Amino acid sequence: MPFIEKNWWLILAMFISGAMLLWPILQRRLSPVKDIGNLNVTHLINHQNAVLLDVRETAEFAGGKLPNAIHIPLSQLKDRGAELAKLNTRPIVVYCARGQRGRAAGAALAGLGFASIYQLQGGLRAWKDAGLPLESVAS
Repeated sequence: MPFIEKNWWLILAMFISGAMLLWPILQRRLSPVKDIGNLNVTHLINHQNAVLLDVRETAEFAGGKLPNAIHIPLSQLKDRGAELAKLNTRPIVVYCARGQRGRAAGAALAGLGFASIYQLQGGLRAWKDAGLPLESVAS
């Protein structure tokens, strides 16, 4: 007992650091957005008519996009979300440049009524690195 009384702050730091390590895992489990790789994205496109949503900003968009993707920048998603309302029965795959903004976009899409929300792991970079097709963007 004297050890606990003298070192309570070490024990507290241990519990806090453990909670900080577990938080991302819990957050992913509770999130409506599921991470998905290139292979599963192509499966969703081919078999379930998935919607592809590019949430990169306009300046990033010039380098190309996934085939038939809809472009709505993350900064405009709340205002333009109604454009996607008619598609909310289909699975939606959200992607950005490297896969870091997809989860935020997915949370916004869940608020718009989408039930099957996926985030492309690694974003457009992973898609390009795998040698998968891109659609050029008209200027």
